[in-house]
Amino acid sequence: MITRMTHVSIYVTNQDRAYDFYTHKLGFKVVKEVPMGNGDRWITVSPPEQPDLELILSPVTRGLYSKEIVAALTELVEKGTFGAGLFTCKDIFATYEELKAKGVEFTKPPTKEFYGTEAVFKDDSGNWFSLAQLV
Repeated sequence: MITRMTHVSIYVTNQDRAYDFYTHKLGFKVVKEVPMGNGDRWITVSPPEQPDLELILSPVTRGLYSKEIVAALTELVEKGTFGAGLFTCKDIFATYEELKAKGVEFTKPPTKEFYGTEAVFKDDSGNWFSLAQLV
């Protein structure tokens, strides 16, 4: 029986920019950074209060795909067609202001919803995330 999820892959268009975004803007902690050859790196980050969930900052250019698929995937990521997940916080208004001040792009300001208050932001590649203070 499945008991939990430990890793989730986030496609990024530039691993160095993603590293900066997730660590300096969102305040995530680097869990692993391992060279994999050919300039590739295995990089995982975690929200500070959830170290058992690692986000893999996976470059779309990693050698798994053909040039055509890399081009298509890059275009889809940059267009913001991937909603990568839901993050929660204790004070959405303070977190929203803090992240905005760090240059995080929000596509939806904090808005009251049936499940709590939600804002939506994009990472440096174009992936979007929901940020919520749940009821």
